[in-house]
Amino acid sequence: MIAKITMVLAFAAIAIIIGILCQKHAGSVTGFILGGRNVGPWLSAFAFGTSYFSAVIFVGYAGQFGWKYGLSATWVGIGNAILGSLLAWWVLGPRTREMTQRLGAATMPEFFGRRYRSRALRIAAATIFVFLIPYTASVYNGLSRLFGMAFGLPYEACVIGMALITCIYVVLGGYMATVVNDFLQGIVMLFGITAVICAVLAGNGGFSQAVIDLSHVQAETNPDLQGAFVSMFGPDLLNLLGVVVLTSLGTWGLPQMVQKFYAIKSGPAIKQGAIISTIFAMVVAGGSYFLGGFGRLYSGQIEMSATGTPIYDSIIPTMLSTLPDLLVGLVIVLVLSASMSTLSSLVLTSSSTLTLDLLKDNVVKNMDEKRQLTWMRGLLVAFVAISAIIALVQYSSSITFIAQLMSISWGALAGAFLGPFLWGLYSKRISKAAVWTSFVVGVGLTSGNMIAGFFGHALIASPINCGALAMLLSLAIVPLVSLATKPVDFDMDIALPSRKSATDREIEAEARAEGFEEMEPLA
Repeated sequence: MIAKITMVLAFAAIAIIIGILCQKHAGSVTGFILGGRNVGPWLSAFAFGTSYFSAVIFVGYAGQFGWKYGLSATWVGIGNAILGSLLAWWVLGPRTREMTQRLGAATMPEFFGRRYRSRALRIAAATIFVFLIPYTASVYNGLSRLFGMAFGLPYEACVIGMALITCIYVVLGGYMATVVNDFLQGIVMLFGITAVICAVLAGNGGFSQAVIDLSHVQAETNPDLQGAFVSMFGPDLLNLLGVVVLTSLGTWGLPQMVQKFYAIKSGPAIKQGAIISTIFAMVVAGGSYFLGGFGRLYSGQIEMSATGTPIYDSIIPTMLSTLPDLLVGLVIVLVLSASMSTLSSLVLTSSSTLTLDLLKDNVVKNMDEKRQLTWMRGLLVAFVAISAIIALVQYSSSITFIAQLMSISWGALAGAFLGPFLWGLYSKRISKAAVWTSFVVGVGLTSGNMIAGFFGHALIASPINCGALAMLLSLAIVPLVSLATKPVDFDMDIALPSRKSATDREIEAEARAEGFEEMEPLA
């Protein structure tokens, strides 16, 4: 117990010290939320990966989908690495870095407002950020279950402690404190997940014996399929594909993920970051889902609900409860690392968006840079507090699965933003009507399905599949609606002086007036 407590206290102390040391980078708006757009490939790649994978993945998704699909759940991790990391960096990274700086955009709603010449779109996009709150709240859940298993601490104490530590280092050091902490936390995650997999397999007689034992378990959905949980595609391929799409394609439209491309250095840093991020995702995500695939071997020990179904969030903690104390301490630091990095990214993105896209010039007039920083720090604390309160309320409510909260958040946000953002980076023929349609469909489908589900009449039974469908619809709707409506007049080669339109010059002048640096010409 002393060793476990020491490891956690050392982790918390290091996080706060980094926040103090990074204060010098947080004296301006771009420094506080983007690190001055000068973050290197290693820090950016680890920040992307640690924001991507939290207790939601390690405890919630790995437990739930490992139970449902067995070892085939590993495909989710592979999809996260290839589609969610590598292709996201290749397709979005260079163009996002280029376009956002030339437009002087520091947030995703600001990008929409400048790219599509619409303040209304900017405000609407900022409003949709409310869907980040349930995801933020879900981050606490998995962490607190592990703390309860390891230390016997009450859920409330875990939530409050994590909220305080995150608040301190993000408020002090902003984005730079977040990415430096993410780098150290990512290293812990890489070593931790490797050690845990080896220990769990060893506790079940080794890899071969664990697979043999798992092959004898029958699938409830398809009892005639022998060895369903060790087969390549598992007992339910269609729903497995839905999970791959939601958790992989979602990163393309999530503001806290895309923001990492705003801040990275230009040039070869993006190519380097793509490789680093992909390897990180393959180890952490692939390892987590692979580990969850052996959850059925603990079926006699897992906590069950009143209806006789397993409480999915308890599966991974149950698997880890038999490990040596020192290794449990490492797991606690692993999940604490994953959770705090995701939480810090979420609240930093939310507070900066609310300040710059909703309050500035709309509610609070003449907001200078100092006041913007004050508002962002204050709202950051508020978002952490609100998400903690929701987590505490949710703990005693009927919504018991981490995956439900995450899929609703990811589906609404990425379902609204994915199409307008991706097509807006590469095509000059996108219309405002197409963007509005994507916003309405993404939020409407996800929210409507959630509300209908409360009354037992969900349109799509799985919120996972609903979120995945919203993302695919967004990609299809934007170009189709744009064909039938008037596109926004926008010069995609905005950086070339000889081809700048009058409107483009006005945008750059406004960007300079707001303190954004001039971007070098496009090579």
